[in-house]
Amino acid sequence: MNACFITATGTDIGKTYVTTMLCRELRGIGLKVRALKPVLSGYTPKEVSTSDSGLILDALGETATEAGVVEITPWRFAAPLSPDMAAEREGRTIDFEALVRFCQPSKEDFLLVEGVGGAMVPLTQSETVLDWVVALGYPALVVAGSYLGTISHTLTTVNAIRQRGAEVCGVVVSESESSPVPVSETVETIGRFLAGIPVVGLPRTGAVELAPLLGL
Repeated sequence: MNACFITATGTDIGKTYVTTMLCRELRGIGLKVRALKPVLSGYTPKEVSTSDSGLILDALGETATEAGVVEITPWRFAAPLSPDMAAEREGRTIDFEALVRFCQPSKEDFLLVEGVGGAMVPLTQSETVLDWVVALGYPALVVAGSYLGTISHTLTTVNAIRQRGAEVCGVVVSESESSPVPVSETVETIGRFLAGIPVVGLPRTGAVELAPLLGL
């Protein structure tokens, strides 16, 4: 399946950074890429270009406009809260079935769907991001940090995804501002416990190839 769901162990971990890297990398090898950020909390129209959706549009080679954001992010909320809470403050809800339909493949060579927050963040009164992953059936790429405690958070997230029968195609350890050990040590430790799942480190300075995690 030429699609991937990008999720994380929590919020502000580096999902969008990884998504934009993948957009540029896949375009660089000649693939037609479509990337979606269907749900976004903490959105301010005045900051379109610096929003997660705006950054994704830029990585796709498109101009970051309000109309462009609307196209890839139908569910936008002002409050920087979990989507269910942010929606409730605006008297709105997320139609889960409509969300799943929105994320179906089209004519692109590869589809990237970026989630919101961590894998267990509530979307509605009864569904989480993990339910979204399962409903789509796309392999999940898990983005983790390198902060103290990330090993437990990462293994717990991957275990939760796999217990639901979803595939984890890889883990990206994005270097946090504060790391107790070099990223390489965190990668090695996580990798010991995730046999069969590739784990790569992403330093704050420099880049790595991520396309192999998608089978490309």
